[in-house]
This record gives sequence, C-alpha cells and structure tokens, in this order.
Amino acid sequence: MDVLSTFLVFVAVLVVLYLFSSVKIVRQGYQYTIEHFGRYTTTATPGFNFYPAFFYRVGRKVNMMEQVIDIPGQEIITKDNAMVSTDGVVFFQVLDAPKAAYEVSDLTNALLNLATTNLRTVMGSMDLDETLSKRDEINARLLNVVDHATTPWGVKITRVEIKDIRPPRDIVDSMARQMKAEREKRANILDAEGDRASQILRAEGLKQSAILEAEGKREAAYREAEARERAAEAEANATLVVSEAIAKGGAQAINYFVAQKYVEAVGKFATSPNAKTILFPVEATQLIGTLGGIGELARDVLDKGEQSADTAASPAPAPRRSPFDRDH
Repeated sequence: MDVLSTFLVFVAVLVVLYLFSSVKIVRQGYQYTIEHFGRYTTTATPGFNFYPAFFYRVGRKVNMMEQVIDIPGQEIITKDNAMVSTDGVVFFQVLDAPKAAYEVSDLTNALLNLATTNLRTVMGSMDLDETLSKRDEINARLLNVVDHATTPWGVKITRVEIKDIRPPRDIVDSMARQMKAEREKRANILDAEGDRASQILRAEGLKQSAILEAEGKREAAYREAEARERAAEAEANATLVVSEAIAKGGAQAINYFVAQKYVEAVGKFATSPNAKTILFPVEATQLIGTLGGIGELARDVLDKGEQSADTAASPAPAPRRSPFDRDH
C-alpha cells in the first residue's frame, strides 16, 4: 500500500506540474507564437492560454507595442560632395506577430540596417542646402521607402525623424557669414525703403501744403475782388443818387454834400491820436457859408413840408427868416 500510495502521489504531482506547464499567460501588449514540434500553429493572445506541454511550446514572444530604434550618427556625403553627420530615430509597430517572428531573423537589426542604408541613399541624392532646409521631405521619403520594404515582415513604420544634421565646421562658419550678410542686406533694404517712404510722405505733405496755400490765396483774391466790386457798385449808386439829388435840389444840395464831406474831414482830424494841434487851412466865412448852405437846405425842406400841410388846412402864413438867411 505504501508503494501504491507513493506512486499515486507522484503521478498526481506530475499531473499538476504538467497542467501548470501547459498554462500560458500572455501579458498585455505581447503575442506569443505557439509551435507544435517546431512548426508554427497559432498565436497566443494576451490572457490565459492552455497548450499541452511537450506537444506545444512558445516559439517567439513578440512585442506588439510601438517601439523606437535609434539610428546612430554617421557620415554622409551629399550630392555636392559635402560631408555631414546625421542621426535619427525610427518608430515602428508589429502588426503581424507570425511574420515578424518567422519572416526575418532579427527584426530590430534588420530595421536598423534598412533605415541606415536608405538614409544614406536619400540624403546622398540631395545637395547640402536641400538637406538642411528639406528635413520634412527627407523624413517623408525615408518613411515611404522603409515602410514599403518592411511590409512583408508584418511591421508598420509609423515615423522616421532626423534628429540632427551637422555640417563641417568650415561650412558652418561660411553659412554664418552668409546669414549675417543676408540679414545686413535685408536691414539695408528696409532702411532704404523706410527713407524712401519718409521722403515721399514729406514731399506729399509739402505738396498738399502748397496746394492749400495757393487755394487760400486764390480764395482771398476772389473775396477781395468781390469786395472791391461791391464797393464800386455802392460808390456808383451813391454817385447816381447824389447826381439825382443835385439835379433836383440845385445849389443847396451841392452845399449840403460839400459840407457833409467837410465835417467828416474835420472830424477825422480831431480824432487823430497824433494830432495835438490842428490848423485849418480855411476861412471862417467859408465855414459859416457852408453851414449856412446846410441851414438853407434844411429850411427849404421844412418849408416844403409845412406848405404841403397848410395847403390842405388853411392859407399859408408868411415864412419866417432864420438868422443864417442871406439876402439875394
């Protein structure tokens, strides 16, 4: 009995170990290829998997997550024979685990060599200026070439990025001098354009000022001519009125207008601020006679008004004589 019991326990332990070894736990982000006596049969997905031990075994553990490979720095000769140093990175993801496991021996090394070779090809077909200014184009061409070449391996190249492009020191110095000269050229052009615009604006301002000044003078001349015209018309009208008055009133009207001008002239002399002493080059009899003319004119006007009123009421009385009346 002891031997039988021991044998049964041994068998039970072997069964437990066999079952335990047949369980395959796959982590998230990985897939395992399952081989049956060395031949691929299926793929174990993440989670619990049971494959009888001894008959099935795990072939390759394939990482299905996106991965990155560093392209080491290398010297590349451009199309115009310039030596540049460059490096980069390649991002890829395995989409088909069996192909990645069995279509290529060493996937990472194959991708690295493929990316390096195509990087030399792409950059070698461009001159130095293009390699420095068209980095996006280099990345796109590398991505297209490498992705097409790795499709049979079940791999998808997601991105290819050039990390750095380092020209030789002498070329860097030449580029720095060229850039400095270009910036100085732009600065000089901008200064010249600014000076030109400033001069144009200044000339435009002077032009507008001259135009406005000429228009002001023209307007002033027009207004002055108009004022002279109005004054001439007024003077003509006044002359006509005076002529009519003289024609109707005779010598009294002439005396009235002469006396009016005479009084105005004397008033200007009296109101002059510089006139301390006034000498009249006239005779007092003339002034009295002139004033007498004014008195006669006023009297005639008054008499005519009274006669008109009396004619309507009663016979007119004898006219009264003024102290300034003269005998004819």
